[in-house]
Amino acid sequence: MTEYKLLIGGKLVAGEMTMDVINPATEEVLATCPRASPAQLDDAVAAANAAFKGWAKTPIEDRRACVMKLADAIDANAADLARLLTQEQGKPLAESSAEMAYTAAFLRYLAGLELTNKIIEDNDNRRVEQRRKPLGVVGLIIPWNFPVLIVAFKLPSALLAGNTVIIKPAPTTPLTTLRIGELCADIFPAGVVNIVTDQNDLGSHMTAHPGIAKISFTGSTETGKKVMAGAASTIKRITLELGGNDAAIVMGDVDPKVVAPGIFGGATMNAGQVCLAIKRVYAHDSIYDELCSELGKLADSAVVDDGLKQGAQIGPLQNKMQYEKVKTFLADAHANGTIVAGGQVEDRPGYFIRPTIVRDITDGTKLVDEEQFGPILPIIRFTDVEDAMERANSSPWGLGGSVWTNDRDKAYELACEMESGTVWINKHLDFGPNIPFGGAKQSGIGVEFAEEGLHEFTQLQVINEAR
Repeated sequence: MTEYKLLIGGKLVAGEMTMDVINPATEEVLATCPRASPAQLDDAVAAANAAFKGWAKTPIEDRRACVMKLADAIDANAADLARLLTQEQGKPLAESSAEMAYTAAFLRYLAGLELTNKIIEDNDNRRVEQRRKPLGVVGLIIPWNFPVLIVAFKLPSALLAGNTVIIKPAPTTPLTTLRIGELCADIFPAGVVNIVTDQNDLGSHMTAHPGIAKISFTGSTETGKKVMAGAASTIKRITLELGGNDAAIVMGDVDPKVVAPGIFGGATMNAGQVCLAIKRVYAHDSIYDELCSELGKLADSAVVDDGLKQGAQIGPLQNKMQYEKVKTFLADAHANGTIVAGGQVEDRPGYFIRPTIVRDITDGTKLVDEEQFGPILPIIRFTDVEDAMERANSSPWGLGGSVWTNDRDKAYELACEMESGTVWINKHLDFGPNIPFGGAKQSGIGVEFAEEGLHEFTQLQVINEAR
């Protein structure tokens, strides 16, 4: 059986406990992996702190080179890593392969950014310089929907800035991250990158730990509140990328046959387990019936299967807890709407739910008001776009959203009205490492990607000198 190890202080070590990892397509044990104890987390924090001064003083070009080597190593091992990712996460192999490619691309781009000092003032009276310094040890808490890519959202910026890191993957998807830890052990100085696993029991210890200077967390809003509360004890820096209930507003001037594939893909990628996925659609009355029909056809034709099987388009939900949660949204869809397509779980082992399109449903229902994080899409009818926008903006979340129309001026006007960190026009789920990403309202605090994201891993320091 394949052996997995934690990475602490440059050494691959066994956990003080173990835990099973389940293949969500079969509900069978895929592997047994290490589970870290609180003492091992403390060891990782101590190792990261011991390595911090040396890493912070390492020339930025050398830090950059290490991250680039990791990107090369991921490329070299991409096929094996992608297969393992599909087995533990559930997504189709094509999506896992794309995740590896995007991971390497994010590592390279973010590691290629510059951290430069800025002269604010230099005259006969004073010289004022603005600098960016590393924070110290950074904890990266990673969710189960994109367990490798989201590491690459955070790790390169944290390391380039001169911080050392502790990565904590989700307990249901730790394996691919631990494999990447083996690559890190050969690339980075001891203690610069550490990886510990848990059974959702080390998060509070990590967020309150006095030896950790910052937490960068991606996950649910409810867990984000706990991270924020835990970090308060030490006024720890935090970046929170949290849940969303992204609305797509579809105007009456579009051709439903043209826009339906983009909307369907934006809602069902990774079985709908995407923070930025389309979670609800507001469709104009004039194209409502046809759009529902076109989306229903796409749902009916989708191939739902084990992600390792040829032709699989949608895999299982990632874990049993999420599967049971999404079934409650399915029940709400049956109770409060009309099922156009799908509407049932697959009669087979695994956490499979067919993509489901729901019409004749409105705000005030569980499916519309809450984040389903699964392949169930409600379509809400509207006649007045300002009313639709008001309903879209009434959500406590504000991660992303999209406007679909052939009127470019109206699209821009509506996009500016939408209360979300990212708004797309005639597309959804288009992002990149060069584009700042952050949520509004309860969808998060701080920014990831680009220069703005890099600065999140630094302490701003001003040096003000008399002349």
